[in-house]
This record gives sequence, structure tokens and C-alpha cells, in this order.
Amino acid sequence: MFDILAILLPFFLALCIVAVIRMMVDARLRRRLAETHASEDMVAALVRADEETRRQSSLKWGLVLTAMGGSLCLIDLFGLGVEDPTAFGLLIGFAGLGMLAYHALRRPAPRD
Repeated sequence: MFDILAILLPFFLALCIVAVIRMMVDARLRRRLAETHASEDMVAALVRADEETRRQSSLKWGLVLTAMGGSLCLIDLFGLGVEDPTAFGLLIGFAGLGMLAYHALRRPAPRD
């Protein structure tokens, strides 16, 4: 189990670095809009889009992380280790299933 954590740790570190950079860029964009006196409609649209993206992001990552947690339980149940390709297949497969579940929930209802 510790072998898998040692492999996944750099990926999570890179993800955190990307998240911090994105937050800094978004904050700079907002500050720049405030400095240039952008129209209230544009600022309100950006804020609404930000809130919707944040809400949908929580759903997506909740589904993906829950699916990956299930795959880690299966890996432990089957006694797989870091040297087994099946363990990586389960992790990647369940992450994909989580993304597909998000896509299915996110898809708008068909119009008649």
C-alpha cells in the first residue's frame, strides 16, 4: 500500500501546484478587470460562471475520488501490489468510470 502512495504522491503534488497557479492567475484577472473598470454585466457573468464551474468541479472530483477509493479497496482485497499492472489498470479504469459517471450526470436532458 505504501508503494502505491509513493508513486501517486508526485502526481498529487503536481496537481496542487497547478491549482495554486490557477488561483493566482484567476485572482490577477479579477484584479485587472477591477482596475480597467469593466462593465458590471461582464463581472457578474464571470462570477456566475466561476460559481457554476466550482460547483460542477466538486461533483466531478467527488465522483472520481469515490471511484478511485473503490479501486483502492479492490486492490487491497485482491492483495495486489505496486508491481502488479492490474493495480494500475484498476486505478485508471475506475477514474475513467468516475469521469463517465460525471459526464452522464452533467449531460443536459434531450430536447423533443
